[in-house]
Amino acid sequence: MSESNVFLIDGEVQTPKGNAKIEWSDRRFFTVFFNGKKYNGEILEQNLENHFLKLKLNHRVFEVKRKYALLDLISQLGLDKQKVKKLKELASPMPGRVLKIMVKAGDQIKIGDSLLSLEAMKMENILKSDGEGVVKEVFISEEQVVDKGEVLMEFE
Repeated sequence: MSESNVFLIDGEVQTPKGNAKIEWSDRRFFTVFFNGKKYNGEILEQNLENHFLKLKLNHRVFEVKRKYALLDLISQLGLDKQKVKKLKELASPMPGRVLKIMVKAGDQIKIGDSLLSLEAMKMENILKSDGEGVVKEVFISEEQVVDKGEVLMEFE
C-alpha cells in the first residue's frame, strides 16, 4: 500500500480496505480496531532519525521503514554519503615561521589532525588536515621561514 492511500484523521486511519481506530494505553502499548477486529500492539523499537519502527501486533513482529521520495533520491545520488578529500599537498596559507611540525613521513592523516604550527604576525596558527592521506614527505623544518603558497608537505 503506498503512502498516498493511507490517511490519519484524529486517531483514525483511513485506507482503501476500511477504517482503523488506534487507542493508546501509554507511549508503548496500543490497540487497533480494524473492520470489527481488535489487535493488541506494542512498540518494540523505534528510531525516528532513520524512520524505523519495530512493533508487535497480536504476537506477530513487524518492521516498518518509512520511505520518502526525497530521501530515496538523495540516497540514489549518493548525497547522503560523506565525501572524503584525498590529500595531495599542504601549502602555506600565509608567510610565517614554522614553530612545530606535528607529523612525519609515513603518518596516517585523518580530517582535523594537526599538521604543524605556523607563527605569523606574532600569532600561532595550527594548520589542520581537511582530508585524509599518508604523509609522503615533509619539506620544511622547525624555525624555518616560509612564504605564502610554499609547499610544506606532500601526501600519498
